[in-house]
Amino acid sequence: MVKLRLKRCGKKQRAVYRIVAIDVRSRREGRDLRKVGYYDPIKNQTYLNIPVILYFLEQGAQPTGTVQDISKKAGVFMELSSNQQTKFN
Repeated sequence: MVKLRLKRCGKKQRAVYRIVAIDVRSRREGRDLRKVGYYDPIKNQTYLNIPVILYFLEQGAQPTGTVQDISKKAGVFMELSSNQQTKFN
């Protein structure tokens, strides 16, 4: 199973997180399948590759709680629901 989770990068006390698609059995800093964005909590910046995130969500990937909150703020799930509606029409 694939999850969308945060991968810690940066220096001590200056954490920056990459949002990655990763196998559930891998550890936090393990090898990721694909980088799909980043999150900087200090500067409060995010970058999300929305088409890739939508692809992984459609394939059944499960986001962690924090990634889900970041994605909600960016409106990813609204795009996901609109894409699913157009497929069925």
